[in-house]
Amino acid sequence: MTPVTCAPFALREVRWQDLAELAGHESDLFGSEAWSVQSWWGELAGRPRREYLLAEDAAGIAGYAGLDHAGDVSDVMTIATLPRARRAGLGRQLLDELVIRARSAGAQRLLLEVRQDNTAARGLYEARGFTLLQTRRGYYPGGVDALVLALDLTTKDAA
Repeated sequence: MTPVTCAPFALREVRWQDLAELAGHESDLFGSEAWSVQSWWGELAGRPRREYLLAEDAAGIAGYAGLDHAGDVSDVMTIATLPRARRAGLGRQLLDELVIRARSAGAQRLLLEVRQDNTAARGLYEARGFTLLQTRRGYYPGGVDALVLALDLTTKDAA
């Protein structure tokens, strides 16, 4: 797919050559819950069902996101923005691109899971029309709940 540019961030497909750097960012962002280089290899090996995007700016990687396509449902596997790129609309740009790609793959619904204590992400998802589908009690380390959210992709207004 052709890279998408929305200044100051350009989106492109994740390449094998990106994995070591992505794993480093994962570790910085998610600590013990981070994906390893081996996990990233496994994710990219799942193509075409798995699809991962990288956002870049003049300073390099600014964020990334991914999908799993499973028929009429696609799942957001990850959305991450580096601290230096936050509050610049990158999370919204990545999510909007995932919605476009999920629809293009034939999905009627987009699902994701978010930590209950991640208020910034929850605000983004709520603003884009995601609704609560299920709560997984104590799912994350420290007993933090996971919220499973869904977006109906069959309506024109979705995201």
